[in-house]
Amino acid sequence: MKTLKPLTYLFAATLFVFSACSNKTIQSVTLSKDAELNKITIEPVKESQAFPDASLEITEAKTEMLSTDSAKFTVAYLVKNYELTKMTMDMTMGECANSAKGQHIHYILDNKPYVALYKPEHTVTLAKNSEHYLLSFLSRSYHESIKNPAASVLIHFKIDAQGNYIKLPDATTPMLFYSRPKGEYAGKDTQNILLDFYVKNTTLAANGHKVRLSINDRQFVLSQWKPYFLKNVCLGNLKFKLELLDADGNKLMSDNTGIERTITLK
Repeated sequence: MKTLKPLTYLFAATLFVFSACSNKTIQSVTLSKDAELNKITIEPVKESQAFPDASLEITEAKTEMLSTDSAKFTVAYLVKNYELTKMTMDMTMGECANSAKGQHIHYILDNKPYVALYKPEHTVTLAKNSEHYLLSFLSRSYHESIKNPAASVLIHFKIDAQGNYIKLPDATTPMLFYSRPKGEYAGKDTQNILLDFYVKNTTLAANGHKVRLSINDRQFVLSQWKPYFLKNVCLGNLKFKLELLDADGNKLMSDNTGIERTITLK
């Protein structure tokens, strides 16, 4: 039996890989030695409400002197055809973690964990002589991004030695921003874990750029920009990594092409 078990496991693993590879959207490229990680499945979210006319604009970005080495940075938004704090009423809303405060803006500064904004303004403290990327996009109440182009805005800027906001030329290289999953999940929220990210200056395709998802040492490659549900995710602390790949499967090495997070399921 000691010799049959590894062979049986290898046969099952091989079947899984061929099955996953037959899907052009999702490809499992590495099987973990951890049996619990191998149970994880991933599938596109299907029932999200569309908001084709929703749009987001930055109407003001300004700074205020705070100290000798930092400044307050404030950004104000204009939201059209989308209602902040309203609950997104669709089938997906009941299937995954949902914000009790409703629809909001995801504010992602330098690819750090997002801040959920329920009002169209936000202020942070930034160091002088620093450079930043700020991605903002409209989000459904259950944290899935609105992916039509008008619903997001990306700015590249710096805070100069005097604490002034200086807008830099728009980013043109392909970029990947991490959104979900985030933080801790418990109870029924662990059943469907939303994977959502934002790509800029590129599109994903089977013969083009792709996103590689790593959960500890289990990997998936995604060739379509969609939200996904992760199912059968094991409890505990898990390291999530997203990487933007070129057409040959190599990681891009420019700004905002790789992000790691630790997620806890309990």
